[in-house]
Amino acid sequence: MRKVVKSGRNSHSPRKVQDNLTVFLFLLPAFVLFLVFLVYPIVRSIYFSTFDWNGLGPAVDFIGLDNFKRILTDKIFMKAVGNCLLIVVLSLTLQLPLSLTLAIMVGRDLPGKAFFRTIFFMPYVLSEVITAIIWLGLFNPDPERGFINALLILIPGVKAVPFLGDTHIVLACIFVVLTWKFFGLHMLLYMAGLQNIPREIEEAALIDGANRWKLIRYITIPLLSSTIQTTIWLSVLGSLTQFPLVWIMTKGGPVNASEVMATYMYRYGFVRFWLGYGSAVAVVMLLICLVFSIAYLRLVRQPDYLGGM
Repeated sequence: MRKVVKSGRNSHSPRKVQDNLTVFLFLLPAFVLFLVFLVYPIVRSIYFSTFDWNGLGPAVDFIGLDNFKRILTDKIFMKAVGNCLLIVVLSLTLQLPLSLTLAIMVGRDLPGKAFFRTIFFMPYVLSEVITAIIWLGLFNPDPERGFINALLILIPGVKAVPFLGDTHIVLACIFVVLTWKFFGLHMLLYMAGLQNIPREIEEAALIDGANRWKLIRYITIPLLSSTIQTTIWLSVLGSLTQFPLVWIMTKGGPVNASEVMATYMYRYGFVRFWLGYGSAVAVVMLLICLVFSIAYLRLVRQPDYLGGM
């Protein structure tokens, strides 16, 4: 009984207070930056979203929730949301499975695996601006300037294709660029997850008669569940907030065919100087991403088999 009382007194000892103060002082700079560059802009955006404001002078024309009502009734914004959701679906059904498949194929024992990791990860190292400029050259409709069309016209009967000028295929072209850019990141994450799977588990399954497919289906993929969940979360949020590639390559065109939420926000906020309306769009984007993150994290909460959680 005395030991319990003594430990209770020690919980408020000068040593513990000093440790807590040290931790607080180390966290303080990061906390200040968090408040200044994240919390404060969000609060100001929410404030300006209730005004009809062009960014010049103080915001005085209070209109309440009219900006949000306009957003939810604007067909172009609904088109932008639909395009974002389409990119999300394509990423989850094509990009991530392809990355996982290649990560498993490269595996642990493939000769030159370090070379393959470097080659596939290189596009991710490039900035999105440079990536967009590279692919603008590749998609150029002029066969003398566009590499892809220069190859297509070599096929008899095939004409040059205006990849970024066709409303039916422009979004598919954007997704190809996104896949090329972020494919290596997801593949590298999956390969890192594969390295954490104990070889003894796979060897035991093979001894018990499991073939390669069953090994992947019942051993590899379940043990990669935490990595897969992380890549899904990153892919969805990245698709919902994608801006530089789309804006530089198409500016949301042609005829809003490649419009996404971020380009819509930028167009009204910084091109047309409707800062109040643009702030409202930013708030809507924040709410969409926040609702998804909370719902997804609650949905996928499950034991980590490798971590023992």
